[in-house]
Amino acid sequence: MSNNELERLLSKTHKEITTFNFNKTEVPCIIFPEKKFETILGRIAGRPVSVDTNLNILQDGLGHVFVEICLTFSIGDISEKILLYANKSLEFFDLLAKTAMLALSSPPELGKENIFMIQLPKPEKAVNALAIIKKSLEAGKKQV
Repeated sequence: MSNNELERLLSKTHKEITTFNFNKTEVPCIIFPEKKFETILGRIAGRPVSVDTNLNILQDGLGHVFVEICLTFSIGDISEKILLYANKSLEFFDLLAKTAMLALSSPPELGKENIFMIQLPKPEKAVNALAIIKKSLEAGKKQV
C-alpha cells in the first residue's frame, strides 16, 4: 500500500467508536452523528428487524489493517459502511469477538441515551476477523 493510499484510507476511517456497558459486559459501540442515528431509528422503530453484519478486511502485509463493517438492515432500506483502522481499534474487535454484539448510538454529550443493539447473526465472522487482524499486525511487526 503506497503512502498516498494509506493516507486516503486513514482519512476515510470512522473515528467515533467506544464501548458501552450492557448488563455488566463491555460491548463495542459505533457512534453515528445524531441526525444519521435518528434517521436509522426512525425507519426501524417498533418493527422487527435483523441486521446482516459483514466484516471486510483490507491489509497491506506491512501491518496496516482496515476493517469495513457493512450493516444491512432488513427493513428501512438502510445500509451503512463504517471503515475502522484496526491498528488503533484492536480492543473494539476483541470485544466484538467476545460478545458477538454491537451497539449503535449518537454522541453521548447530547444527553440522549438511545442505544440500538445488534446481536451478530454469525459470531464466527468476528472471531475470524480478529484472528486475521492479529496475524496481520504481527506480520507487520516482523517487517520493521
